[in-house]
Amino acid sequence: MGKTNKVILIGNFGDAIQMHHFDGGGCLGRVSMATTEKYKNKAGEVVSNTEWHNLVFRNKGAEVIEKYTKKGSKLYVEGRLKYTSWEKDGVKMYGTEIHVNEFEFLDAKPTDANSSSASA
Repeated sequence: MGKTNKVILIGNFGDAIQMHHFDGGGCLGRVSMATTEKYKNKAGEVVSNTEWHNLVFRNKGAEVIEKYTKKGSKLYVEGRLKYTSWEKDGVKMYGTEIHVNEFEFLDAKPTDANSSSASA
């Protein structure tokens, strides 16, 4: 059996996508997505827990997301986890990203596209 690295999320964008264009014509877009879990605790109170996820879109997928989404847009995304590290002021920092390879718009029709998918 092969190894699997797959993430599926439904949530809302925390901001507009931040685009980075490259000399060769490619592009990369980064945006945060919030997912919220709601449940009742033992006292019967509704508890809400929000998690934030860092999403990365590439090329055509990034362009479609830039064109049809904004802060608060609701999407279904599929992708893979990628762990990153970098140095800041001599301190090693770590992060987790979801590199999206498929997505679907869940809001009312944005304009002329209701769903789309992209390849990584």
